[in-house]
Amino acid sequence: MAQVLVVADDLTGANATGVLLKKNGFTTYTVLDPAHGADPELAGCDCLVIPTESRAIDPREAYDRVKNALAVTRDDGVKLYAKRIDSTLRGNLGSETDAFLDLLGPDYIAVCVPCFPSSGRVLVGGYLLVNGVPLQKTEVAKDPKNPITTSSAKLLYLAQSRYPLETIHLDDIAKGVESLAARMTQAVEGGARILVCDSVSMEDMETIVDALLFAKLKFIPVDPGVFTATAAKRVLPRKKVTGPGKVLMAIGSVNGVARGQVKELLGGLDIFHTYLDIGEVLESLPRREAEVERAAKALLEAAEDYEYFAVIGSGIDPARRVPFEPYLERDRCTVDELSCVIGDAIAAVVLEVLRANKEFRAIYSTGGDISAAINRQMGTVGLRLLDEVVPLAGYGELIGGEFSGMRFISKGGMVGDEKAMITCARYLREKI
Repeated sequence: MAQVLVVADDLTGANATGVLLKKNGFTTYTVLDPAHGADPELAGCDCLVIPTESRAIDPREAYDRVKNALAVTRDDGVKLYAKRIDSTLRGNLGSETDAFLDLLGPDYIAVCVPCFPSSGRVLVGGYLLVNGVPLQKTEVAKDPKNPITTSSAKLLYLAQSRYPLETIHLDDIAKGVESLAARMTQAVEGGARILVCDSVSMEDMETIVDALLFAKLKFIPVDPGVFTATAAKRVLPRKKVTGPGKVLMAIGSVNGVARGQVKELLGGLDIFHTYLDIGEVLESLPRREAEVERAAKALLEAAEDYEYFAVIGSGIDPARRVPFEPYLERDRCTVDELSCVIGDAIAAVVLEVLRANKEFRAIYSTGGDISAAINRQMGTVGLRLLDEVVPLAGYGELIGGEFSGMRFISKGGMVGDEKAMITCARYLREKI
């Protein structure tokens, strides 16, 4: 039996979520009739997605279809149950969520995170924005089958669900995993069975999942698919990836172009990543060394399970960007000198990983200062240039130094379209 069971309100959404799960390395099937969920041909699949075609029907019938689909396919081997909803909150999200909670019982809560960053869907203050526009002011709101009269996910749930809910806002998420876990536990102990969570990025969704796991809460993702895929990556055991040919990406740029490319990279590639906390890097030498060691350890512990890896400066997220002014005044230094400290810290993570695991055969770096720091610490003598992957992104081999022959791509932070990082990562993987 599958370890992830997703019930979607239509076939298109079911397939969209299934593709996201497949991108994370899981065998995924869409089954049109839940009665076929135990078919021998499906044995061994990781994820099963079942469409109920219930978006535009009566709420009670939608409830019955979802509950019946779950009753037929429920199994002790399922590690994650998920409800796929429309990315613009159309349909019977309340009654269908209630069906999950009724069938799975009081140990479970539903966690609604209707965020799809690559499609411009984010939840801020409980309000869904579509490419920056409140949901109720978009063309979607005029859908004749499923008209939308509010942008508030909370109000939609209150109108459709029997269960009490609480909202989790960006301020709660920004406080980190342990604080968020305590906030969620408090909400659940207060009687909430549904949590509606703000989210504007992949990092937000990862923090939410990690907090739920930290709090040991049994949860049902309710979302357009990205949050479910994020949860599956944390909950399911990874299939080991053996053999050399791993790509390590070092990303330090903080401009909008790089931010868009990172969003596409994390959403479109099965990649393990960790953020280097720039506040820790700048605070003191001992704190910097501890943060470098933590990031390298996280990458190395995941080394058996992935082909692509990234260490990313936390400043890529505007909400986590550290102001330089206090450090400039404290250390009586320049912005360039602080940038060098950050570049050296990212380079130190790269070197620690490469020295510990010889399966890493290629490096990608964004930002000239990051690329320079990596090669300086490696003792590289020169670069053998072989190709241009995308305009202004060179591919080649390192000459001399500790990692002579290592394949590399270096790219400017402002270079390329949103898919540029994915293109470079896949190019390196093919070459090695």
